[in-house]
Amino acid sequence: MQVAALQNISSFTLLSSPTKVSDLIKDAKEKGYPVVGLADVNVTYGLVSFYELAKKAGIKPLLGMQLRLNGLVDSTQKYDLLVFAKTNKGYHNLLRLSSAVNLLTENGQNDKVLTLNELTKYLDDLLIIVPANLKSELMALHDTNQALGSDYVRQLKKLTSDLYLGVYASKASIDYIDYVRGLAKQFELSLVAVEDSQYLRPREQFLQKTLRAIAKGDKLQDILPLAKQAGSHYLDSAQNVLERYHQYDLDDAINNTWKIAQKCNAEVIFQKPVLPKYHQDKFPTSEEYLRYLAQTGLQARFGQKSIPAEYQKRLNYELRVINQMGFDDYFLIVWDVINYCHRVKITTGPGRGSACGSLVSYSLRITEVDPIQYNLLFERFLNPARHEMPDIDLDIPDIQRNTVIKYMYQKYGMDHAAQILTFGTMAAKQVLRDVGRVFGLTGPEITKWTHAIPYSKDKMELKKAYQESRELRLLVDATPENKLLFKTALGLEGLPRHYSIHAAGLVISDDSIAGISGLQAGPFGIPVTQQTKKYVESLGLLKIDFLGLRNLTVLGNILALVRQQGVKLDPNTIPLNDPKTMELFQQGKTDAVFQFESGGIRGVLRKLHPDNFEDLVAVNALYRPGPMQNIDAFVARKNGTATVHYPDPSLKQILQSTYGILVYQEQVMQTAQILAGFSLGEADILRRAMSKKNQNVIEQERGKFIAGTVKKGHPKEVGERVYHYIEQFANYGFNRSHAVAYTKIAFWLAYLKVHYPAAFYTAMLNSSTSAKAQSYSMQAQEAGVRILPPDINHSQLDYTLQDGKILVGLKAIKGLRLDFAKEIAANTKPYKSFNDFLRRIDAKFLQVDAIEALIMAGAFDSIEDNRNELLLNCKDVIANVQLTGQNMSLSEILGDAPLKPAEPPTAAQKAEMEEKALGFTTTTTPLIAVQKYAQKFNARPLNQFQLNDSGISVGKLMKLKQIRTKNGKTMAFASFADTSSEQEIIIFPPAYEKFGSILKEGDIYLLGVKVQGDRFDQNKKQHFLTNLRKVNFKE
Repeated sequence: MQVAALQNISSFTLLSSPTKVSDLIKDAKEKGYPVVGLADVNVTYGLVSFYELAKKAGIKPLLGMQLRLNGLVDSTQKYDLLVFAKTNKGYHNLLRLSSAVNLLTENGQNDKVLTLNELTKYLDDLLIIVPANLKSELMALHDTNQALGSDYVRQLKKLTSDLYLGVYASKASIDYIDYVRGLAKQFELSLVAVEDSQYLRPREQFLQKTLRAIAKGDKLQDILPLAKQAGSHYLDSAQNVLERYHQYDLDDAINNTWKIAQKCNAEVIFQKPVLPKYHQDKFPTSEEYLRYLAQTGLQARFGQKSIPAEYQKRLNYELRVINQMGFDDYFLIVWDVINYCHRVKITTGPGRGSACGSLVSYSLRITEVDPIQYNLLFERFLNPARHEMPDIDLDIPDIQRNTVIKYMYQKYGMDHAAQILTFGTMAAKQVLRDVGRVFGLTGPEITKWTHAIPYSKDKMELKKAYQESRELRLLVDATPENKLLFKTALGLEGLPRHYSIHAAGLVISDDSIAGISGLQAGPFGIPVTQQTKKYVESLGLLKIDFLGLRNLTVLGNILALVRQQGVKLDPNTIPLNDPKTMELFQQGKTDAVFQFESGGIRGVLRKLHPDNFEDLVAVNALYRPGPMQNIDAFVARKNGTATVHYPDPSLKQILQSTYGILVYQEQVMQTAQILAGFSLGEADILRRAMSKKNQNVIEQERGKFIAGTVKKGHPKEVGERVYHYIEQFANYGFNRSHAVAYTKIAFWLAYLKVHYPAAFYTAMLNSSTSAKAQSYSMQAQEAGVRILPPDINHSQLDYTLQDGKILVGLKAIKGLRLDFAKEIAANTKPYKSFNDFLRRIDAKFLQVDAIEALIMAGAFDSIEDNRNELLLNCKDVIANVQLTGQNMSLSEILGDAPLKPAEPPTAAQKAEMEEKALGFTTTTTPLIAVQKYAQKFNARPLNQFQLNDSGISVGKLMKLKQIRTKNGKTMAFASFADTSSEQEIIIFPPAYEKFGSILKEGDIYLLGVKVQGDRFDQNKKQHFLTNLRKVNFKE
């Protein structure tokens, strides 16, 4: 006799079960079950991976769900029913059923009464089992009103033609078993064994209790004895189940699990994404419409001139391939959404990834990179020899992503467009926090645990952390409670904790998404798939990624500010050889320039001295882990200190722009094409094999490459040498299309930084954290842009541009409540005096701290210019206003109290106040003046010192930390800042003895600096102080 394990939930019933799907299958197999069901509560998250893993393990999967709805007899409570799909149609209905429940109840968050009566249209090809646990409505009726049991079964029988009554064999259930037997007889129904497994082993009940406490935010009491308790909801072995049910004369219930197992043959169908049709009525076919748009778009690129033959030929070829591969609709869908962005003035970038290799994309304005001008290959994007979906990812300003996703949803409609689900899992630190809270630990105690997890670039798991961290081992072994905490955390690590949304992705489909992947309610009223990114495409849904790019937001803001100044500027018309912009790159002054902002890449720019756009594209492609090792050779060849040589003279045309070094994947393809006669489609397969390090294909292609080389009249050793050369570089080759597109954005930003610095820095200040504000305000001043302190009558929340000057926004003032700042910004009738301001604002904002912050930031300078006087009188004036209130006539009779006089602040004092209130000063900082003065000593910015370098710099002392050496002398670690960066500088005892007495935080110094490699890591730079002189800067 055989038995199927029907009723199992997994960790996808979030925070209710510690069972991973993979463990359920492994355990069921070991315990002798040939057939296993998965039925999570109201969701189908786990079914696809469950199906895949069960098939792999040779187990038959039953696709089900535990439906938790309001009762049929007692609709005030929620009860469970088990449903299983009998056929593929049944499986799609199961997904629709789950979608309906989640969309109607907002994933169980609202109190809508929903019973099975409202969901009958989804019940075809499903069988229903009444469970035998505490969530069974029949069990509840047995305990409260047995006569109603037959009513309940009668109602259920009306709703489904395939109904079973579940039983659980145990001593405590004897009464209930008899009751259900009677009903089964009365209604001619069968009994079936349902075990309700919620974890795999008896002791895992404690893990479940912990999860439930995490979900509710509860603490567990008496944890040590509780952890020793054995639960009954575990997966018992098939043998034990057979014997136990036999004891209670329930062999028929066991047999029926097997009958159900034979009945249920639903499968998960995996398929290539099915492209939705793009609906339009202008042309009979999508092919003709796409050709029309591409042809007119390409003509528009050339304006009055006729299209060059080379372009027309390439366009015809691409359109033919797109049509043969069946992707006409895909291009129209992407064109439509980009066209929407252009219509509503959402900034779109020049494109990203290999899509820039397509002339059709360029003609449709999906991309802004001319693939013929930049030598980009269509086959890198779409290869007839490799039948895969094209992948066009779209960059959208990060603040506009929801707008675009909403447009797509409205265009394709409910059930045809959805966002993609993702899970937040309990990673090492998170699981320690969660379990720690349940165990009743305090905040500091939990921090002790999380701090004991060592830092790792990759994912750090608890097991590995335990091996690597002595601190963690000591903590775990300290007490039995700690041991249990760690053991519990290990048992829960990696489980899904909550669901959220995959930020970028959207799926669209002509068919019902609810029936393909299941849906649930999402924010913004857009539904979300019940499958993650891992499976949506393999289930046949088309995924489009909208990636939010902060730099596009910044670019859009700068262009809007430039337009405010009356300059119409289309970034696509910016000349990519602009001398002043090139100079900026040559000097490495690319702070805040997308992709070129790190200290390392700026150092490369200074060494390379790029003098054309191609050099910049190459630097962008090379400055990544891996290809970095070629940078020195690239610089040397460019600057003529090393000779440029090619692996074969025929490759000069391909490798000339990169000085004989393979930088791009496209160059690998062109080499195979020119030297070995590969078609570009074949060359793309070689490129993929190399970038994926697929050794078998690499070996196969080697023979083909060498034979092709010989066939083209070259000696065999040339083929061997070049193939070996390609192999070395291909791992690191970067996608040239992507490098060109992103370097274009960088160039645009650099151009705006040089030519429109006020607009550039206004936008940068608005998009950055307050920590960056100091550095950006200094850079703006260095570029000759004046910064004005906030002003209660003119400032908005954000930084704004006024007559070429940057006016600080109220949001920049530390400690100013946002609602208060909004009220000030919204005021339209100017405030006449300090008193007038205090009387007119909402009384709840009359807080001394906030008003003082406004005074110190300079917000009242335009009406009362003595900040010291306002600070001195602030408390009294506020008290007076609070006393007389907003009653103007009373305050007129009493009059405003006269202000006690005070000396006006000096410029230095004003700067100090602003530093405190804003984190930076709006007056031209002495630091900039000193840097200008120090240029006559050839002083350099702190971040420009290379290894083994020494020289003069300027620095403002930010922090000083003294320590005693072993032999009792004093040395220090000092943090100095200039307008380029902040660096730690080590001051050894001899230097400290000499200069220690004149070191004061906030002062500015000329520094003698020496840079050496760290003792433990020679590539890590350490700065040492060799000399120091304080600069007394006269204001």
